[in-house]
Order: sequence, then structure tokens, then C-alpha cells
Amino acid sequence: YAEDVEEVTDGADKQLKIELVLEEIEERWTTATFLFKEWRGRGVNILQGTVAIMEELEETQMNLQAFLTMRHVAPFRERAQDLLTSLSETSETLERWLKVQMMWCSLESVFTGGDIAKQMPVEAKKFGKVDKEWQKCMANATNTCLVVEASANDVLRQSLPVMYSELEKCQKSLEGYLEQKRNKFPRFYFVSNP
Repeated sequence: YAEDVEEVTDGADKQLKIELVLEEIEERWTTATFLFKEWRGRGVNILQGTVAIMEELEETQMNLQAFLTMRHVAPFRERAQDLLTSLSETSETLERWLKVQMMWCSLESVFTGGDIAKQMPVEAKKFGKVDKEWQKCMANATNTCLVVEASANDVLRQSLPVMYSELEKCQKSLEGYLEQKRNKFPRFYFVSNP
């Protein structure tokens, strides 16, 4: 009988620990915010300090996966699974977001003025559309500021793959353009694309 009581109290202790950690995780990720910095005085913000957020998201997901294998998680299984799903989706969105941001940052100065934009008007127009969409997404993110909430934005999630695809086309056209210049002026082969 004493063993049964001990087993029940031990189980209750483990469940309490799981519940407290889940509450801590929920609190952390409902209040976690992005850092932003303005991009080259254009009035457009970009994400900053995302490496730490990505690492913490990954660690939290691993902890939640470990909880889901525990016997004592039963009363909190659905809650832990929902939280894991939410953080996994946040992580995926943020990865896409950062890829788009990296490409947008590398192409922005090329296609928002200067000689190359004039010589590649189709690509400059294509970039201009993405640029407007990017500005809207970043304005919304800046207003929301919360990592999970901003990443859960359906408009953002749907537009990121499209923006990436369009930016990739601009990038390929730009590489082709630079290759033509290198063929005419071989010294350009010694100069990197940036």
C-alpha cells in the first residue's frame, strides 16, 4: 500500500514538473519578440538577431519532443503537441523568411537604382513588386513584434515562397548579365558578384 502511495505521489510530482515547464515554454513564446533594424535609411526594417531565436526554438522543440515520450505527460499530451506544432511552424516560417531577407538585401541596392536596374528593366520591375510586398510584410511584423504571432501570419506564410521564387529569377538574370559583362571585359572574372 505504501508503495502505491509513493508511486502516485512520484507520478504527481513528475506531472507537476511537466506542467510547470510547459507553462514556462508557453510564457516564453507568447512574449518572445523580434529585434529589427532599419535597412540603409529606406524606412524598411529587417530582422536582426535571429540566430539566437532559431537556436532557442530548436532547443524548445527538442524538449517538447522529449516530454511527449514521457509516461507522465498524458494529461498534457495535447497541450505539448499543440505547442510543438506551433513552434515547428514558426521555425519553418522563420527559415523561409530569413532566406527571402538575405536575397532581398543582396539585390535591393542593384534593383532600386543605378545602371544595372536601367539595363534590366524587366527584372527591376519584378524586384519592385517583391519590394512592395516585402515592405508590407516587414511593417506588419514590426507592428506585431511577437515571434510566434508574426510568423503565424497567413499572408506572410503564403507570400514568402512566391517572393523567394521571384527574387531567385532576378538573381539568375543578374548572374547572366554579369557573365555577359565578364565575356566582354575578362578582367571582371577577378571581381566577385557583390
